[in-house]
Amino acid sequence: MIRVVLVDDQALIRQGIAGLLAVAGIEVIGEAADGRAAIEVIETTSPDVVLLDMRMPRFDGIWTLERLREKSAEVPVLVLTTFDDDLLVLDALRAGARGYLLKDVNLAQLTEAVNTLADGGTLFAPAVTDRLIRAIRSGTPPIDRTVPVQDLTARELDVLRLAASGYGNRQIADALFLAEGTVKNHLSSVLAKLGARDRTSAVLRALQDGIL
Repeated sequence: MIRVVLVDDQALIRQGIAGLLAVAGIEVIGEAADGRAAIEVIETTSPDVVLLDMRMPRFDGIWTLERLREKSAEVPVLVLTTFDDDLLVLDALRAGARGYLLKDVNLAQLTEAVNTLADGGTLFAPAVTDRLIRAIRSGTPPIDRTVPVQDLTARELDVLRLAASGYGNRQIADALFLAEGTVKNHLSSVLAKLGARDRTSAVLRALQDGIL
C-alpha cells in the first residue's frame, strides 16, 4: 500500500482527500497544515509520496520544497493546488516538485499521479505542461544552463522520452524490454550528461535545448 502525507492548510480539504485516497487503497499516514509541520511529519513517517498545497500561511509550498531539498530528502512531492500560475509552476519545479496537479482532478487522475510518483515517475496536468513548454521556449530559464550538455545515446534518449511522458522506472523497463536496474543506470547517465539533479530537471533541460 502506498503511504502519503497530506499538506494543506484547510482541514476539510485534507479530510476529503484522505477519504478519497482510502477508497483507492492509498493510506494517509500523516497530515500538516503548513510547511514547518510538514517537514516534521515527513521526517517521522517517511511517506512514499507527499501531496502538497502551494498557498499556505507562514510556511508555503515553495518553502517546504526548498527545505526538503536542503535536507536531501528523496520523497517525491506532488503539488496539488488551485493555483496554476506559470511562475508558480516553474518555481515549484525548480524547488524539486515531481508532479503538479490542480484540485479539479478526479479520483482516477489523482490516484494515477500518486502511483506514478511512487514508482519514480513524474506527472503534470496537461494544461500545466503546455504552459511550461511555452515558458521554456519563450526563454524563461527553469534550470541552470551553465553546465554543458553532453550527447545522449539513442537508448538514453528513449529512456528520457518515456520519463518525459511520466513513465516510472518499471514502466520504462517494460516498454523498452530492459531490466529496471538498467533503466536506473541510463537515467543516472542522462542526469550527469544534462547536469540535472533529477529527472524533472533533465526533461526541462532537454526541452529547452531542443533535445526532446
